[in-house]
Amino acid sequence: MICFNKTKNRHVANVMLAKSFKERLIGLLGRKELKSGLGILLKPCSQIHTLFMHFAIDAVFLDSDDRVLKIVTLKPYRISPWVIRSKSVLELPKGTALEVIEIGDALEFKK
Repeated sequence: MICFNKTKNRHVANVMLAKSFKERLIGLLGRKELKSGLGILLKPCSQIHTLFMHFAIDAVFLDSDDRVLKIVTLKPYRISPWVIRSKSVLELPKGTALEVIEIGDALEFKK
């Protein structure tokens, strides 16, 4: 699936959807890196962690309309804040989110 920033008219990343409990639980665990241009969308989700991960990521918290509520960069072995209104979290390679996304932007996910 493709993540597109409608507000900025810009491609964000090619994204894998993780919507089952098992897919969300595993997420990026076991990977050595998240390559540039790729991401994972955890849905539903309002908090994430990077426990047992070996690389930092950007976490983009989205509301039910896929509007950006919060962006955080997490180093390995960290827990994100709980974002109350978040319905999903887009995980991207560290530094990607701040290049193409701002709080309030509307994202779109296309197959």
